[in-house]
This record gives sequence, structure tokens and C-alpha cells, in this order.
Amino acid sequence: MSKQTNTFLEVVEAHKGIIYKIAQSYCHNNQDKEDLVQEITVQLWKSFANYNPQFKYSTWIYRIALNVAISFYRRETKRRPMAEPLPDTIFNIEDAGHSAAQEQQLILLQQFIAELKALDRALVLLYLDGKSHKETAEIIGISETNVATKLARIKEKLKQKFAMVSS
Repeated sequence: MSKQTNTFLEVVEAHKGIIYKIAQSYCHNNQDKEDLVQEITVQLWKSFANYNPQFKYSTWIYRIALNVAISFYRRETKRRPMAEPLPDTIFNIEDAGHSAAQEQQLILLQQFIAELKALDRALVLLYLDGKSHKETAEIIGISETNVATKLARIKEKLKQKFAMVSS
């Protein structure tokens, strides 16, 4: 194998969690998740020669993976109607000894996130992953101010949904 191929495989292996997390967030069934992971990996390979070392590999992977996932999601929602039920969990949340009420809140949060537009879902995913506004802006390709504004609006929207359920 060439040095470039080895480097690519090492980078993908080191950051595969990002790819799987995004696929989990944008796909409802295992076949679609596998297809999306494969599509993301192909796009990463096609873009690898143009990788800009000014950015961290994780930022580069997030950006490509989210762009591919959003395109995939849009294509799939146009192709087939939403006849499938939502999965039990959108994000894999480890059992951390939550109370039944907390578990219910997490399930609701997952459902509300699944209802967001593709870009908003990407923003929430990056926010929950602890990315700064600067990193998120680099990944998504919008300004830091826009990230902050959109996240504030998304948080407010989620609060409103929780308030409606609680009433």
C-alpha cells in the first residue's frame, strides 16, 4: 500500500466514531447506516488528497461526513415517505443509572432532535459532542455568530417542546 493509503486508513480508524455517530443520527435502519458510512468513507477518500493540514482531521471528517449525511438524508426523504417508525434511540446513550423520569426525558429529547431539520440536527450533534462555536463554524461552514444564533433558537425550540409535553 502507498503511504497516502496507509495514512488515510489510520486517520479513518482513529476517527471512525465520528462517522458512526453521524450515520446513527441521520439513518433509521441498519442498511441505511451502512450505506451512509460507506458513502462518507468514499467521499473522505476522494477528498483526502485535498486535505488542508490547517484543520484538525476531526474537523475535516465532521465537515465531509455531515455534508454527505445531509445530502443522503434529503435524498432518502424524497425517495421514500417516512413510513418507518423512529428508532428507540437516535444517539446511543449509555445507561448511566438514570431514573425513569430522566430516561423518559432522554427519549423525548432524542425524538425532538430527530424532528429537526438536517442542518439543525448537525448543529445539535456537534454541540452535544462538546464542539466549540469556532469548531462548529469550521465544520458546518457558517460563521460563529450564526452558530450561536442557531443553537440558541434550537435550544428555545426544544424547551418549548418539553414545555408542551409537560403541560
